[in-house]
Amino acid sequence: MLRSLYIRDYALIEELEVEFDSGLNIITGETGAGKSILLGAMKLLLGDRASTEALRTGAKKAVVEGVFDNADEGRVPALLAEHAIEPSQGGMLVVRREISARGSRAFVNDTPATLDVLREVASNTIDLHGQHEHQSLLRTETHVELLDNFGGLGGLVETYRTAYRAAGALARERADLVRREQELRKQKELYAFQIEEIDAAALKPGEADDLDAERRVLENAEHLYEATAELYGQISEADDALYDRVVLVRNQLQDLARIDTAFDATLQDVRAAEIALKEATQFLQDYNARIEFNPERLDEIRERASEIDYLERKYGGTVEAVLDYRAEIGKTYDLAKDFEGAIARLDGKIEVAQEELSAAAYRLSLKRHETAERIEAAVGVELATLGMPHARFEVQFGFQDDPAGWVRLPEGNRQRTVTAFPAGADLVEFHLSANLGEDPKPLVKVASGGEVSRIMLALKAILAKSERLPILVFDEIDTGISGPIARRAGESMHRLAQFHQIIAITHLPQIASLGDVHFEVEKVVEDGRTRTHIRRLDEAERAEAVASLLAGDAVSEAALASARELIGSGRSEG
Repeated sequence: MLRSLYIRDYALIEELEVEFDSGLNIITGETGAGKSILLGAMKLLLGDRASTEALRTGAKKAVVEGVFDNADEGRVPALLAEHAIEPSQGGMLVVRREISARGSRAFVNDTPATLDVLREVASNTIDLHGQHEHQSLLRTETHVELLDNFGGLGGLVETYRTAYRAAGALARERADLVRREQELRKQKELYAFQIEEIDAAALKPGEADDLDAERRVLENAEHLYEATAELYGQISEADDALYDRVVLVRNQLQDLARIDTAFDATLQDVRAAEIALKEATQFLQDYNARIEFNPERLDEIRERASEIDYLERKYGGTVEAVLDYRAEIGKTYDLAKDFEGAIARLDGKIEVAQEELSAAAYRLSLKRHETAERIEAAVGVELATLGMPHARFEVQFGFQDDPAGWVRLPEGNRQRTVTAFPAGADLVEFHLSANLGEDPKPLVKVASGGEVSRIMLALKAILAKSERLPILVFDEIDTGISGPIARRAGESMHRLAQFHQIIAITHLPQIASLGDVHFEVEKVVEDGRTRTHIRRLDEAERAEAVASLLAGDAVSEAALASARELIGSGRSEG
């Protein structure tokens, strides 16, 4: 549940903190007092985008923080672990938004988080229903989502969507290939010439460096020959050869080492130098003997280097880049040579993908029909308690026939080809008959504002029972109803509050009187500034608040008596 909400420097709120209870939390207040500001702050905790205009005039930073408990249940712990967010002690969850002139930041348990992470965590904690959201029932595209939520069909829907994306990717690949056909045919000739030219050169990675090294040796053969001969002579052939002098030093050190072992280390160093000079002499002699004076090979190298340089400049700058280009155009050339075969292979893959998509769509459709029967019965029961005893709520199904559609469904002894939509093949629409003897008709055409509110409340009631979301926030979901029906709507919320924490913003006394706790939002002017406050009402203040909803500003003793009676009857029913 939402244990507390802290807001500072947000819109008209300078600073406030409110602690909510379990059960039904009622929030009332005059129009313009700031109830919508409070709701806006809650929406920030759910991942809504923040506007810098919401920053209170003169403030540097606005802060909205919510503290939730029992966050060690459900999917929240796994989500925190997935995003490397440390859990708080005692199963608490702390969500914070900060807004400044530079933008906004989000934190979960003091760990910076993206809005996507915030929304993901919040979607497993709170269901917030704004006062205009019930109008979504008048958009038929939302009906299938409500049906899937009630039936817990998220897994089947995701399986379908995976198959839908796979089929779509293959279809786009085929369309792109067909679009490129003419271009491929034009490129085929050019690529054939380039492939032949590159292949004829038989390039090898690193070849240019190897040729350059060999060229340098051949170009400097005379110098290398003379220099190695000279060095060989200085080390071992001259009258005062370096090797002979080192041998003399080694012999003298041997004599000294026999007298004093302190010379042993130096003796070893000189012996190492003697060995090194001997090896150097051998290397110089061998190298000198191998030197070639080969102008023909030098011409070959220069010619080959020129050929490689030409291809590098033409196709990519390095031998490796030329070979990469050859591999790339080779694929396109092979495709151009076998265009029909490539299309046929893609068609085979598409056929398999669409079979998998059709199977997923069929399984999902069957489950939706089963779910529809349950939701029809459950909504009917809820609507009866909300003053619509003769209402008939039906879920109507259909498909959009399409000879080129991706989904093929069994229908008797034949198959029906229909359009595949992103969430399934079904067209789902809610129908309603509000009065006895009338056939159900599309909800979008026949429902009044009050009926839509009651249907949405009924749906929320049954969905909440199935989803087990711990917190429900209702912002004037009672729009369009009054009198005894409003009382029944409040009773429905009160029943729901036995399983969920409910925070309900309302203007109806029949609902407000049923709250387990009551808060009043007020707008006051202090020191030339307008501020919004919220306070928890005691018993007397609560009766006055309900009475003001009954009678307006002029609260009479009769209104107070009626308010106390409403509150008392609510407790006796509870």
